[in-house]
Amino acid sequence: MNKTKRKIFETSMRLFAEKGYDATSIEEITATVGVAKGTLYYHFSSKEEIFNFLVEEGIKLLQNSIDIKTSKLNHYIDKIKAIVLIQIKIVVKYENLITILLSQFWGKESINQKCKKHVDDYINTIENIVKKGIKAGEIKQGDPEAIASEIYGLICSALVYKLRNNGEIETMKLYKEFESTVIQGLRVNNK
Repeated sequence: MNKTKRKIFETSMRLFAEKGYDATSIEEITATVGVAKGTLYYHFSSKEEIFNFLVEEGIKLLQNSIDIKTSKLNHYIDKIKAIVLIQIKIVVKYENLITILLSQFWGKESINQKCKKHVDDYINTIENIVKKGIKAGEIKQGDPEAIASEIYGLICSALVYKLRNNGEIETMKLYKEFESTVIQGLRVNNK
């Protein structure tokens, strides 16, 4: 990604997170970036294309991180632990992206539906790991869809925690807290 496209991308992400998608205009993006509309349209055909690119790149980053890390682990509970840690790190590093995903998840517009599909696909990845963990006897019996949604919900919890603590998260401290409460509850016989 060239420098101008990256700046448009990063500025749009910040504005969408701060003001919302609907309240952010192309004019505001170009003024903040300091480029002409023609330059923006050279890189993106519309505000919706910027948004879609942003969401797809963000989900791809999260999904790739999860896929790489979990493929190296043999135990399903360790895969869940890795997912939780990666989610916390993503919240710390890409708070604006998570804010956008969560704020645009609801609604009937095409951007809402795209966000929902990306989140659903990601939750399905977690759900498949949970199902395999239950089948292998490493994760206690339960509703894999509910468990996967709960694990995804830790992103929301980490974001709320960050906001309540003036933007500060001690990644490993929060991870250890989630590990001792949520992950411990998934273990068969809480081992």
